[in-house]
Amino acid sequence: MKTQRIIIPMVSAIVGGLIAIAVSNYFFKVRSETIQPQRTEKVYYTRELQSDSNTTDFTIAAEKSVDAVVHVMTAYSDNSSYSSGNPLFDYFFGPRNNPNPEPILGSGSGVILTRDGFIVTNNHVIDNAQEIKVILNDKRTFDAKLVGRDPNTDIALLKINANDLPFISFGNSDELKVGQWVLAIGNPFNLTSTVTAGIISAKARNIQIIQDSYAIESFIQTDAAVNPGNSGGALVNLKGELVGINTAIASRTGSYSGYSFAIPSSIAKKIVTDLIEFGEVQRAILGVKTKELDSETAEKYNIKEIKGVLVDGVYRGSAAEQAGISKGDIILEVNGTQVNSPSQLQEQISKYRPNQQIDIIVNRSNNKKHFSATLRNMKGGLGTYKIDESLNLLGADFSEISDQTKHDLGINYGVQITELSDGKLKQGGIREGYIITKINRTPIKTVDDIKRIIGISSGGVLIEGVYPNGVVAYYAIGID
Repeated sequence: MKTQRIIIPMVSAIVGGLIAIAVSNYFFKVRSETIQPQRTEKVYYTRELQSDSNTTDFTIAAEKSVDAVVHVMTAYSDNSSYSSGNPLFDYFFGPRNNPNPEPILGSGSGVILTRDGFIVTNNHVIDNAQEIKVILNDKRTFDAKLVGRDPNTDIALLKINANDLPFISFGNSDELKVGQWVLAIGNPFNLTSTVTAGIISAKARNIQIIQDSYAIESFIQTDAAVNPGNSGGALVNLKGELVGINTAIASRTGSYSGYSFAIPSSIAKKIVTDLIEFGEVQRAILGVKTKELDSETAEKYNIKEIKGVLVDGVYRGSAAEQAGISKGDIILEVNGTQVNSPSQLQEQISKYRPNQQIDIIVNRSNNKKHFSATLRNMKGGLGTYKIDESLNLLGADFSEISDQTKHDLGINYGVQITELSDGKLKQGGIREGYIITKINRTPIKTVDDIKRIIGISSGGVLIEGVYPNGVVAYYAIGID
């Protein structure tokens, strides 16, 4: 009995211990099997994030682009008059002219487009410039010649005498999507070869900064940091292709505040091609007045779907009228590209030349209709013209005036007639030596300005200017 009392508790303890160990092992195994899938899931998720982050590598695009973005330096003299500080003296003797004006310096950026030195920049970067220099990323400096400019789009084309230059190829800005990464490259605050990154924030923005009756604004909006000095620089995609020319910022301080704007490459490429081939932009005109389509306007015209651009008027004899487009039509597409704002329509039309045919889809009374329009030039004709052709009918040779002449006559700009032959100017009574300062109230600073204004004008023009003896004269001449 005594022995049984000792053995039975020992056996019970041993059996209980074995049961406890077995139960413990069972629950530990179950817990491990439950945790393991969670651990595997975390590792898989981390790998996915790592894979996505590789798509935002900017180094390749930066390396392909940075050497092809240049620093553009400009200088011009300010010969404007100023007050003596004595109103009585100014009344009798007039304001004074600065005898030794200090040159005014400016800077911006540009993009090399060809190996032989064609460079695109903004018109406002080189406006008024009497001297233009280009500094490459390898610090070589070149004098630049102004090939042509287009104030309507704020594009200018320069040329330097060099070969085997790095350049950036045009990309297709029409393919850009909101949210897509882009790089802005330029020289802000004279900090050369600066690269910033951002996304496409919006497309076809019209911010009304180009003051011209034929202005074309359809800016790409980005949040890439752009500051003074970036103007004329490159906006590139992650392939290193040129998709825009950085032009403006929206800011209350004058410095970057989160919004920057670039001219789409679809516009810049067409302008550059025209300037190289013709010396003048071949502007194509559809001939419609347009209006943004909103819910109120759609209700007024009984339009069910708020898409497209409202035709608010059609000009007589225009491409639109001859194609059959009418007031109240809603333009939906141009050559297969959808348009939903007047600026988008402008952008698409600006890609073509006069006498080119485009297909247009419109919504008329909630039914889609197809039209074919042959675009016209700014005079209503179908032809293109080279820059010198617009001067032939004037019958004159011109030269830009010297700083001394500006000082003597108290003017800031002008182009002088050096020789007259039979032509519109002589018929209008203008004599040799006359200095043209304005045509149709547009300042004339270079011979190209005369060519541009005459080339786009029809009917007649008002010419303002002064003779070398100080006599101011105005002439109205017909140019058709």
